[in-house]
Amino acid sequence: MNKAISLPPDQPALSTGADRLLAGGRLTVDLDALVANWRMLDAQSRPGRAAAVVKADAYGCGIAQVVPALVAAGCNDFFVALPEEGLSVRHAAPRARVFVLNGLFEDAAPAFTDADLIPVLGSEHEIALWARNGRRKPCAIHVDTGMNRLGLTPDEAIAFAATAKSVRPVLLMSHLACADTPSHDMNRRQLETFQRVRAAFGDIETSLDNSAGIFLGESYLSDLARPGIALYGGEAVGGVANPMKPVVTAEARIVQIRQAAKGEAVGYGASTTLARDTRIAVCSVGYADGYPRAASGSGVPVRATVAAGAHGFIAGMRVPVIGRVTMDLTSFNVSDVPEGEIRIGDHVELFGPNIAIDDVARAAGTVGYELLTSLGRRYHRRYVGGAR
Repeated sequence: MNKAISLPPDQPALSTGADRLLAGGRLTVDLDALVANWRMLDAQSRPGRAAAVVKADAYGCGIAQVVPALVAAGCNDFFVALPEEGLSVRHAAPRARVFVLNGLFEDAAPAFTDADLIPVLGSEHEIALWARNGRRKPCAIHVDTGMNRLGLTPDEAIAFAATAKSVRPVLLMSHLACADTPSHDMNRRQLETFQRVRAAFGDIETSLDNSAGIFLGESYLSDLARPGIALYGGEAVGGVANPMKPVVTAEARIVQIRQAAKGEAVGYGASTTLARDTRIAVCSVGYADGYPRAASGSGVPVRATVAAGAHGFIAGMRVPVIGRVTMDLTSFNVSDVPEGEIRIGDHVELFGPNIAIDDVARAAGTVGYELLTSLGRRYHRRYVGGAR
């Protein structure tokens, strides 16, 4: 049978998005699982503590619902990509520290200062901007330890630390590029570079470990961990069992159940020819909803390297995607499901407690991050658990 999400007594689900009677699919966000994941990551981060990365609308789960649940659990530090996201966090958590990762543009500086957002400064240009416009409010310094994305070079950071401060940094951070592969040499090189820069800054909080970095070992732990994907139930480290609880369940309604004969084709491009008489459940979900075309059972380039497409789950059974995922519809082969067990209007789980989101991502040649942050607006959303 499907693993189900149950509500605590006398606690109704909070609903958003499309009307449940009109939607083709539904998303269930389990805030209790989210909080349990954060608490586990926070404990793993000791003697430091865990922040929460809530960029991309809390990885598609909703800042307005996720942040209050985490604040109630004791989280007081949040990271976003953009100042607009920071304003949403500030509205949901008036007393929290909110760090903005994606740099600083001069015309955005008033929004930072007015809302007490903390810019993460990653260049000498940005430091100069904040010195002119930041009104001596806190900032963070990002040093690039080898990823070649954002951040001061190590030499620039050390030189900045040695000079009279034109800005008031409260955090020194870097980002691990290969922490999801614990044996990668890059992890040790980045750690050593970060420690060298850290020594130049004296008494300042540090932040190095992302979701995967939390599990790299004690030497990688910093004052403030930055878990992201692991909070939402995704895999942080490849090749090992995922210890996180699934947070998001995505399901699609069955529009039609049809019989097709052996030798007939299915879907666009006639990419699947049936090897036997087949029962097909056509579901109201597609790539317009963030269910990727690359998850198709056939007819897409990724099938040349990853043989099997994605699976759904219904009536206690895994059912494969058959043919191509289209904009609004996806078909599943339900031939092995007893006929009386499913009917039109039932929901097929796309990912959740029975189908790991990262298994769907692997079938589509992508990562769980992309699936979560691509979730569309046509789902009916419900939030269970959490202090409301």
